[in-house]
Amino acid sequence: MADISGSSSVQQARQLLADRLRELVKDAGLEGKDLAALCGWHPSKVSRISTAKTQPSADDIRAWCRACGAENQTDDLIASLRTVEGMWVSWRRMEGAGLRRAQEARLPLYERTRWFRAYSPGLFPGLLQTFGYTEDVLRAVQQRRVPVDDVADAVAARMERQQVLYEGQRRFAFLVEESTLSNGLGTAETQAEQLDHLLTVNVLSNVSVGVVPTRLGRERMPVEGFWIFDKAQVNVELVSGYLTLTQPSEVAAYADTFATLADMAVYGDKARALLAKARDSLV
Repeated sequence: MADISGSSSVQQARQLLADRLRELVKDAGLEGKDLAALCGWHPSKVSRISTAKTQPSADDIRAWCRACGAENQTDDLIASLRTVEGMWVSWRRMEGAGLRRAQEARLPLYERTRWFRAYSPGLFPGLLQTFGYTEDVLRAVQQRRVPVDDVADAVAARMERQQVLYEGQRRFAFLVEESTLSNGLGTAETQAEQLDHLLTVNVLSNVSVGVVPTRLGRERMPVEGFWIFDKAQVNVELVSGYLTLTQPSEVAAYADTFATLADMAVYGDKARALLAKARDSLV
């Protein structure tokens, strides 16, 4: 498997899996060359897996455990492999069966989260999107990279997920770049409806919407869009896929970035003035 991320969360999880596999070899009284012979592999393959340079497949783990006489460890180790694989998911893999499944897969995470922080440099965050805006966004995604057309079902799934805004004791802090207010997505009618919706959502006592103004000399440039779920997890949407970070140091780094951007943002009347300006520009 290719090295798809330099993230320390991904690397640490891969290393932990490699360490556990290496311990099985030691406990079995084997050396790497012995394991390679039993599995019918070149010794370099054992070395690469043992040092986390190559990620094993599920079949590799089955063969490894069988050779070490530790087949009772197979299921647990394969589960660890799936965890590693889940930290980085390419869009092709996530959306191969359509967009609806990708939308529904995130619902459990949203339901168990109590503190949401989201930063978006280009699109309004999904929890703030209107039906029409969501349809435009997902239609654009489907046309670009998804062979299955289930946009209508995916829109419905995202709309259902928005119920977390109104249920339970949850807090939400959203930051968008000012350029997002006039990014030209969809029609003028759709964009106007979306801007009006932001004004409505922003009056909820548990929701904060900040706009980071476009200006010269800003101390922090825009970064990739990300979500922080409580203090436990960060999800980052990149061009090639969906990254999940759980390392405390990485979660803290994104939390610090969010705090810096939040200090730069405007709220209340100033934010409403920027929304009104963008709204008026559509006329």
